[in-house]
Amino acid sequence: MTPRSRTTPAPLVVAASLAAVEGLVILLLAVLEVVNLSSERLAMGLTTTAFFAAYGLGLLVCAAGLQRRHSWGRSPVILAQLIQLGLAWSFRGGETTLIGITLALVAVVVVAGILHPASVLALSDDPRLDDADALDPGDA
Repeated sequence: MTPRSRTTPAPLVVAASLAAVEGLVILLLAVLEVVNLSSERLAMGLTTTAFFAAYGLGLLVCAAGLQRRHSWGRSPVILAQLIQLGLAWSFRGGETTLIGITLALVAVVVVAGILHPASVLALSDDPRLDDADALDPGDA
């Protein structure tokens, strides 16, 4: 077995999967915004739709990159989770508390999955970790 296994570690798979679900939900919000466009708020509706569409697609692309063990997807997904934690904080109290708790839990699970040691190793850009002969067993 190589120091860095060829399979994507489970914590990274969970994090990438949850990030993909987030991206799909945000794309759904873009579709709902288009459906609810009105002439009174056309400019706001169109810019909100464009923002949600770009954000959702970007999150999906980064989630796919994480699933394929590309390190470039890590920072945007973590940034999205930090934004989500702020959004969760704004939903605290009243009837939206459950939404805030759900958003916070998903964000924490995604960040924990990406920062898990197995995920950090899998996302490492060190080419020596891909070669089984490059490291001695005592180096790992």
